[in-house]
Amino acid sequence: MTTATPSANTADGSTYHPGKIRNRVLWTLQIVLGLFFIIASGGPKLVIPNTLMENAPENLTIPLGLLIFIGVVEVAGGIGLMVPRVSALAAIGLSVLTVLAAATQAFIADKPAMAIFPLVLAAIFAWIAYERRATITSLLR
Repeated sequence: MTTATPSANTADGSTYHPGKIRNRVLWTLQIVLGLFFIIASGGPKLVIPNTLMENAPENLTIPLGLLIFIGVVEVAGGIGLMVPRVSALAAIGLSVLTVLAAATQAFIADKPAMAIFPLVLAAIFAWIAYERRATITSLLR
């Protein structure tokens, strides 16, 4: 199965295409992280939100509606990462989400060490969005 990856124009007018190996690495990351956000991160927020709220520490209580909204955003972002046409937009959205998760861990939960993992994910998503930027320009046309 082959997928056509749209190309982006660079500043000098040439077209940008990620190399074959880079493209495979990107798709591997997108699939693994997409499944992670669907199954391990967002899924439990939609299936068992009350259990998650009961097991949350006392200093991190969030409303049930917000927990479900975050779960929906994570599942949608995970699915979007695996759809070629919207993968860059999904990566941008998940990057913003993970930066906000890091801020929540660092400032609201008062556990700055727990903010490292979301920040690493944010950097990975920013790289994916940068490499897949051609999909954004093709959507705008």
